[in-house]
Amino acid sequence: MEDVVIVSGVRTPIGRFQGAYANLSASDLGAIVIRAAVERAGIKPADVDHVILGCVGQVAEDGYISRHAAVKGGMPIETPAVTVNRICGSGLEAVNTAARFIQTGDASVVVAGGAENMTMMPYYLRQARAGYRMGNGNMEDGILHLLGDPFSKSHMGITAENLAEKYEVSREAQDEVALRSQERAAAAIKAGRFKDEIVPVEVKQGKETVTIDTDEHPRMTSMEALAKLKPAFKDGGMVTAGNASGINDGAAAMVVMSATRARELGVKPRLRLVSRAEAGVEPSIMGSGPIPAVQKALAKAG
Repeated sequence: MEDVVIVSGVRTPIGRFQGAYANLSASDLGAIVIRAAVERAGIKPADVDHVILGCVGQVAEDGYISRHAAVKGGMPIETPAVTVNRICGSGLEAVNTAARFIQTGDASVVVAGGAENMTMMPYYLRQARAGYRMGNGNMEDGILHLLGDPFSKSHMGITAENLAEKYEVSREAQDEVALRSQERAAAAIKAGRFKDEIVPVEVKQGKETVTIDTDEHPRMTSMEALAKLKPAFKDGGMVTAGNASGINDGAAAMVVMSATRARELGVKPRLRLVSRAEAGVEPSIMGSGPIPAVQKALAKAG
């Protein structure tokens, strides 16, 4: 079976919810990284056989986000594109799908990645199309629906609470991990460790154009400050705005190709994709999914 290699990878700075990218669509963000990934790979847009983009929060104007981003990103009109959705793993699924395309001979060069603009997720008036005969309409937050589980009828934050209870993870332990994550992010930014992977993004702010070249999400905090935050999802809970995953905007892309095609194009591989795996778990503890998936991937890799 053909070896699959990754020859380039880039990302935008991660934007804070309602931050710098508030008026920049997910397809615009995707276009930026698609163009940059191809340029940094040292290949031509015409060398790309397919574009695969992961996206969870697709909105109407970006209903075919992979195609929109590909064309905006300089890919030839003839280059096909497909959008995939595996919720939080959608970008990774795009890479896995690219590998399958290559190993089956359907493509030899694929741009794969993901793009999201959570800030632009809409609100819904479900009865608006048919009309309201009388009374008030209920406006629903698209993000809450996106982060909800239809089986357990609970929010993603509750599934995190379920895991904390199941594995006896204390509030203090969660806060410690959150603080360490913020400290490491700040240290890496200060040391310039992300500089080579980041593509600066220009955004309009009023009459000015501002260049965003640093992640917006990291923020200074302390154990004392984290301890003061109230539980976000249930009384007596342990998940807070300080130790939960953030809601962000951004995009990333990489060029994936067959080892044979890389040699033909004179491109040096940076990584080789050895194995991959997926796994399903009980929806009420969905955050534990990576455990069996990693175990399966390691077993497949030998």
